[in-house]
Amino acid sequence: MQFTPEHLALSETVKRFVDNELNPYIDQWEEAEIFPAHEVFKKMANLGLLGVKYPTEYGGLGLDFSYSMVVSEALGAANCGGVPMAIGVQTDMCTPALARFGSDALRKEYLAPAIAGDMVGCIGVSEVGGGSDVAALKTTARSEGDDYVINGSKMWITNGMQADWCCLLANTSEGPVHSNKSLIIVPMDAKGIERQKIKKIGMNASDTAQIFFDNVRVPKRNLIGSEGTGFMMQMLQFQEERLYGAANSLKMLDRLIDQTIEYTRERHTFGQPLINNQVIHFRMAELRTEVEALRSLVYRAVEEYVSGKDVTRLASMAKLKCGRLIRETTDACLQYWGGMGFTWDNPISRAYRDGRLVSIGGGADEIMLGIIAKLEGTLPKKAK
Repeated sequence: MQFTPEHLALSETVKRFVDNELNPYIDQWEEAEIFPAHEVFKKMANLGLLGVKYPTEYGGLGLDFSYSMVVSEALGAANCGGVPMAIGVQTDMCTPALARFGSDALRKEYLAPAIAGDMVGCIGVSEVGGGSDVAALKTTARSEGDDYVINGSKMWITNGMQADWCCLLANTSEGPVHSNKSLIIVPMDAKGIERQKIKKIGMNASDTAQIFFDNVRVPKRNLIGSEGTGFMMQMLQFQEERLYGAANSLKMLDRLIDQTIEYTRERHTFGQPLINNQVIHFRMAELRTEVEALRSLVYRAVEEYVSGKDVTRLASMAKLKCGRLIRETTDACLQYWGGMGFTWDNPISRAYRDGRLVSIGGGADEIMLGIIAKLEGTLPKKAK
C-alpha cells in the first residue's frame, strides 16, 4: 500500500486524539467499566473521524477504506482494547450495511447522526445459543401490517448499554437459514427493550450488554435493503469488521514489545539486564517479525478490498493471525515482566485480558479456519 500525505495526516490527527482525549482517562474508564461514548464520539465526529469512508451527503469524508484502516491502526495506541473496539463498532461494524444498502431516508435518520456523533450504534447478531454460528440465530421479526414485531435476545453487544439504535439481524421468514434473515434498524428506546450489563474479564472500558426484545414494534421502513438478504449483508459487514480489528492490533502489538524491551533493559538479574538473555532478545525479534508479517497481510487485504476484490480469504486469515498473535505476544511479554506482569494495573496484563477476546469475537478462530478451509477446497462436505 502506498500511503499518501493525506493518510499520514489522518494518522497524526488520530494519534493526537488518542494522546489528548483517550489515554488520560482510560484508567478511570476501566475502573468504571464504561466510557462516555456519546461524549467521546462527538469529539471524534468534530474531527471527521466517524465517517471517513462514508458519503459526504451524510456527513462523511467520502474516502476509501484504506483511510478507515489508518484510523483503526492509529487507535491501537490507546492504552486499552475496549475503547477502540467500541469506536470500531460505530464506524465499521453496525454502519457498513446501512451505508451501502439502506434507503436514503434511513441513512439520514441513523447513519448521518452516527457520523455526527449524535447517536451511538450497536450491532445485534450474536445470541446465547448461536455465537459465531450466525445461521442459527433465533430472534424473529414477524410482519404485522406496516411493522415488524421483534422477539428474542442478543448477547455480548458492545455499546449495548449506551446505544441509541441497533443494526439487528433477525429471522423474517421460515425459509432456509441463509435466506430468511434481514437487517433491521431498531431504535433502542422502543417499548419492550430491556438491557442487562455483562461483566467481563477484559475490555472493561467498553460496556457490553445482553438485550431482550419483547414484542418490540419497528416500522418496516427500518429494513435495510430487502427481506431475506440480511445474512449476505452481514457477511459483507464482517469483512470490514475483521479488517478493522486486525489493523487495530498492529500498533498495540508494537507497543507491548517496545514496553517489554524497555522493562527488560532496566530490570537486572544476576548482574546483567534481562534483555541480555538470548531467550528474551531472540523472542522479541521473533514477535516483531510476526507483527510485520501481519501488517503486510492487513495492508494487502485492504488494498485488494479498495480495488473491489473479494477479500474473504485474506480478511479471515488476518483475523485468525491477529487473534493468535495477540495471545502469543501478551503471554510472552507477561512472562518477561515476571511478578509485575501479574499485577492488575500493568499494561501487559491489561492487554493480556483484553486481547483474549480477539480470538472469539467477530467470528472465533475456528470459524476463520473453516472459512479458509472452505475456500481452499479442503472442508469436508456435510453428509446429506
